[in-house]
Amino acid sequence: MSFKAKIYAVLFLIFGLTGMPVAKASTLVYCSEGSPETFNPQLSTSGTTFDASSRQIYNRLVEFKPGTTEIAPGLAVSWEVSKDGLEYTFNLRQNVRFHNTAYFTPGRPFNADDVLFSFNRQRNPSDPWYSVSGGVYKYYNDMEFNSLIKDVIKLDDYKVKIILSKPDSPFLSNMAMDFSSILSKEYADTMMKAGTPEQLDLKPVGTGPFKFVKYEKDAFIRYQAHPQYWRGKEKIDKLVFAITVDPSVRYARLRAAECHVMAYPLPTDIKSMKHNPSIIVDEQPGLNTAYWAFNIRKPPFDQVKVRQAMNYAINRDAIRDVIFQGTGKIATSVIPPSIWSWQGPDSTYSYNPDRAKTLLAEAGYGDGFVIDLWAMPVQRPYNPNARKMAVLMQQDLSKIGIKANIVTYEWGTYLKKSREGEHQTILLGWTGDNGDPDNFFTPLLSCAAAETGNNRSFWCNQRFDDLISLARIELDQVKRKKLYRLAEVIFKQQAPWLTIAHSVRYQPYLKNVQGLKIDPFGGIYFTGVSLK
Repeated sequence: MSFKAKIYAVLFLIFGLTGMPVAKASTLVYCSEGSPETFNPQLSTSGTTFDASSRQIYNRLVEFKPGTTEIAPGLAVSWEVSKDGLEYTFNLRQNVRFHNTAYFTPGRPFNADDVLFSFNRQRNPSDPWYSVSGGVYKYYNDMEFNSLIKDVIKLDDYKVKIILSKPDSPFLSNMAMDFSSILSKEYADTMMKAGTPEQLDLKPVGTGPFKFVKYEKDAFIRYQAHPQYWRGKEKIDKLVFAITVDPSVRYARLRAAECHVMAYPLPTDIKSMKHNPSIIVDEQPGLNTAYWAFNIRKPPFDQVKVRQAMNYAINRDAIRDVIFQGTGKIATSVIPPSIWSWQGPDSTYSYNPDRAKTLLAEAGYGDGFVIDLWAMPVQRPYNPNARKMAVLMQQDLSKIGIKANIVTYEWGTYLKKSREGEHQTILLGWTGDNGDPDNFFTPLLSCAAAETGNNRSFWCNQRFDDLISLARIELDQVKRKKLYRLAEVIFKQQAPWLTIAHSVRYQPYLKNVQGLKIDPFGGIYFTGVSLK
């Protein structure tokens, strides 16, 4: 299909879906970057999925104030914490309505039963919902909620107590994350009785600002404003995600006003965008890290000297200049500089091909070897062009006698196969969800995350794990910082990753878009947004 044909196809898509041109104020079109894996955020760790589900459709007990890392009431109006830090009692908001859709009509408002259902599905293997849609609750387990949450108790219809097995410093922040979204137990019961439980995860019902209407994979998602939203109906009547994988095409559609907001611009387009009088570009330091992970279950990456050699072999200065073009910084840490425990620049692994060759020879691989280098098919906040990055890395690796075959898959398949450990090495990254260092260390590098596959290196070091576990229960931030720094010493010595870069976050949109706030966690929210 020609570029012009694609443009006409999208115009037909948008006009046909909304029944009105994109310029009409009640319909906002967002050019998103990919298709969601599911519409249940409990089942995913993908920002693409969260943007399409939890950030538009659902609410959580506590939430982040838009554009900040500050915790605010959500479906809980208030909460109390016991002196020992083990009991959190949430007072629930009343008269909150679930979405009334073409496929489900709610018979009651939100209450404590929905909270119990949403957490018990993830925490209790004997729950009839646990195994539905695969029964893998990646984030819940990666954040160690499976061992942290001892019980969830209904005190009355609008009061719930969560009992922890130990104090947990980032608990409230974690409760504001996407996997803690609240689903409808009534809808779940209806689908289970009908024999179609998987529909709960594919045709969502939430309490959030927008309700789901229709989805076509790799094409579009349609939403409508929830008329009974507890914060008040949104000014946008209809919201359309026009799924557009190619960032150049996204930018062309923004220029042509075929979409009002676009995801993840190319660094090469930022200057042009800023000079376009019809476009606004918001920016802030990204709360993210791009990395290259080595699967230690597959030789030769079971050897630490080989992993260290990979760290010396890659010219990250060239990656920063060519791929990020001034919109990123070299990552010398698991966490970005905007996280409070970051300890400053580190030169442990500066570019040194000769050192890499020496380490390979010491490991018995002086003649080199062949590897697979997996590269993402989509653009992410932490990596604007993984394929091009992989080509640069391929060239660097050839200089030390390693032949790298670049491998990619469709985004959902890429994530699934890598969670199952099919890769040797993989380019991925992470955008923080709550501003706490634990949100990088635990879901990405803990032994629990190695079991679920979110730890793509499958590296499990008990000393490292003990340190980050101690940091979670420590309430003194100075002591927590020391623990994370000790953990990072082990991480760098063991080298399960090469940390590549932290990017700047850019959010382009048309000037007639009002109230859009750039999300520090890399997501997109249309709450409070309107069109002139």
